[in-house]
Amino acid sequence: MAVQYKDYYETLGVTRSAGDAEIKKSFRKLAREFHPDVAKDKKKAEEKFKEINEAYEVLSDPAKRKKYDELGANWKSGADFRPPSGWESSSGARGFRSTGPGAREFEFHFGGTGFSDFFEQVFGSRAGGGKDGGPGFGRHAGFDEEDTAERGRDIEGDIMVTLEEAMHGSVRPVTIRHHSRAETYQVKIPAGVTEGKRLRVAGRGEAGSGGAVSGDLYLRVRLARHPDFGVEDHHLIHEAELAPWEAVLGINLSVPTLDGRVNIKIPPGTQNGQKFRLRGRGLPLRGGEHGDLIVVTRVEVPSQVTEAERKLWEQLARESRFKPRD
Repeated sequence: MAVQYKDYYETLGVTRSAGDAEIKKSFRKLAREFHPDVAKDKKKAEEKFKEINEAYEVLSDPAKRKKYDELGANWKSGADFRPPSGWESSSGARGFRSTGPGAREFEFHFGGTGFSDFFEQVFGSRAGGGKDGGPGFGRHAGFDEEDTAERGRDIEGDIMVTLEEAMHGSVRPVTIRHHSRAETYQVKIPAGVTEGKRLRVAGRGEAGSGGAVSGDLYLRVRLARHPDFGVEDHHLIHEAELAPWEAVLGINLSVPTLDGRVNIKIPPGTQNGQKFRLRGRGLPLRGGEHGDLIVVTRVEVPSQVTEAERKLWEQLARESRFKPRD
């Protein structure tokens, strides 16, 4: 089946030869511009934010980027995408249909998950394990499908969850389309959900046969990338850029959290990569506690200086007793 091809390089506004630093810089700029919490047109911004996240999800991951680049550079944005012959088996991409003995046509499309059909076909987990747990949901050999009741197959997909949703929890409408039928379910995203967590919606998978129960719907959580935070378990990681004099002299620094900005004291003599922990400012844990926000300092050096600035640096070099290599 053809789906609309996504040009992730075009989405982030970078060339196919762009390095990791350029891709990250472009993502952070666009993500800040289109973050739904700050944009005036929230609905439009939300869709754009999802597109930016999907592109960065692929291009920031070396394995995913390599797989994407294997499709070739000659696809046109908006064109229909069909994997090249043999590409699916060699790359590990997963399609929409089940295989194996007795497998029926098994084609579902998701809406409201935050990921495009293109992403799901190439990188997602459209197909999940049925009652036998095997790939492709193969039925046991030796039984006629019409002679036995069998539980419906499970359906599995991905769902993009923002850090704000992971912090506070939310309810999202998710639509499943199978042939001409479409059904929408309200999916609860619990506060504190983490990367890879599977959300189960009981009885919303494929219908059973012979009067047996339906399978379940599983949605695997993929945390949306955030321009200000990385995530480690329930901890949030924020990189704080410092000018050299701020690291030397210290500074009261305003840093973001998911509940607004807070001030922290950066002491004199702070080193590059030094960590400061703000207790309880991370994602929720069971029992009402929270992870932490970890601020990691990154001392930035100006790439260009004026003549007056150069003279000041030269004066500092002459007068300073600091010897980093002694």
